[in-house]
Amino acid sequence: MLNDKNILITGGTGSFGKAIVKIILERYKPNKLIVFSRDELKQYEMGQVFPDTTYRCLRFFLGDVRDPDRLHEAFRNVDYIIHAAALKQVPAVEYNPFEAIKTNVLGAQNIIKAAIDQKVKRVIALSTDKAANPINLYGASKLCSDKLFVAGNAMSGDPGTVFSVVRYGNVMGSRGSVIPLFLKKKTDGVLPVTDKRMTRFLITLQQGVDFVLSCLDGMHGGEIFVPKIPSVKIMDLARVIAPGARLEVVGIRPGEKLHEVMVPEDEARHTLEFDDHFVIQPNFGWWVNEDHLKEIGGAKCPDGFSYASNTNSLWLSDDDINRLVDEFRNHSDLPGPTNGTLS
Repeated sequence: MLNDKNILITGGTGSFGKAIVKIILERYKPNKLIVFSRDELKQYEMGQVFPDTTYRCLRFFLGDVRDPDRLHEAFRNVDYIIHAAALKQVPAVEYNPFEAIKTNVLGAQNIIKAAIDQKVKRVIALSTDKAANPINLYGASKLCSDKLFVAGNAMSGDPGTVFSVVRYGNVMGSRGSVIPLFLKKKTDGVLPVTDKRMTRFLITLQQGVDFVLSCLDGMHGGEIFVPKIPSVKIMDLARVIAPGARLEVVGIRPGEKLHEVMVPEDEARHTLEFDDHFVIQPNFGWWVNEDHLKEIGGAKCPDGFSYASNTNSLWLSDDDINRLVDEFRNHSDLPGPTNGTLS
């Protein structure tokens, strides 16, 4: 799919960006793989991991999604864009709302316009479970971004740039994740817990990368792809990671939910279910015609359905948590055992 293509990743020096760059370089032979981000130090550090003497297709572009002129330059002759740039830390976004809008909403608009102008073939944007029934500004800004990318298909016309969205839950080990925090606090013997009832969807970086690449390959335009992934209880995470630690309940942070939703009941009315994912259909006449639905398959979700972390049918067991956290240790610089146990 990506052989001989020019691919650009916004936010390419973040956790997801670094992971997908590694996978693309291992699996494919792109003509150019462009890392687009605003931090020159992170680009320099990433360049040490992927030296240009070995990875001749790799390019590093300094720029910001807030800058439409730079996007127009960067998107020239690009075939596929994976949009991963965002301001995503919930408390920081609540405190700096104007900055979040500039990056998450206006940045999305800039990407759409530049991609259409430069005749990019496909754009897939990363979203979050917090965009479903949002109660914080991060979720609201990403919901707005999702709507923009879906509507981008109507703006681009036929044939034109195709836009889709991937929505998934917390990425294990990403910046701000609770797992690195718990592992760090384990040595103190005290773990901060926001609320003992809290549940979350959890996905590994590898799973996220694989899902995005599969969606990029199969997208028709306008879909919001939602993977079927397990839920985890915050108390189970704390108990398995630090069984002897004392729990300190610190209260829910501003803009935080007890449970997350990826397919709300109102969106489930036009959602298709597949073996390993859901597709929230766009409100386009050309998308919902019978021939197209037969081509892609999938079953319509029943009335009253929702896909939420607390009612999920798939949950992480203690062994699953041990395995995933140990896998995270093996790919990080955190101290501790890497033999399949956390004790």
